[in-house]
Amino acid sequence: MRFVQPIKDKEQLQDFADYLLAKNERDYIMFMLGVNLGLRISDILPLRVRDVRNKDSVKVLEEKTGKFNQVVINYELRKALEHYIKGMKDNDYLIKSRKRTKTGKQQPIDRVQAYRILKQAAKAVGYTGDIGTHSLRKTFGYRFYQKSNQDVGALMRIFNHDDQTITLRYIGIEQEQVDNIIMHLHK
Repeated sequence: MRFVQPIKDKEQLQDFADYLLAKNERDYIMFMLGVNLGLRISDILPLRVRDVRNKDSVKVLEEKTGKFNQVVINYELRKALEHYIKGMKDNDYLIKSRKRTKTGKQQPIDRVQAYRILKQAAKAVGYTGDIGTHSLRKTFGYRFYQKSNQDVGALMRIFNHDDQTITLRYIGIEQEQVDNIIMHLHK
């Protein structure tokens, strides 16, 4: 199993956003949804315009857990979404593929394509960490943890985790703490 990491550096996070916005607004929106909502890619890709248009939050039935989750849409994401969905139909997928089903119906991009988009962006911005679609959710978690005065309990509720250790390991804090201690050991 490959362990992907959150994007911890603010400048690199901005580099990703800038690159994706310049390259393809759809890909930028996918990235922004991931790092601002903390949803899994499997819950982002099926989102439609109606799920965000004139809404203060996104409500999803999580594919993995089968639980409902509601996450507020912050100002930065709302602004990006409003611009992006202008002229789109309510039934359109937010992250729609150019490909269609055999019957001609629209579909979202798949997880593999989402991964390729992130991998290409990482290469373009010189990101050397392990990147994957789950990096978006982990980045949200890492940022939330830092901004919330390290409120691991709130983050556990958002991620539906049962244990603080799992949450800290998930967002890379546990390893960061261990590395920091080892770096400062004296003989």
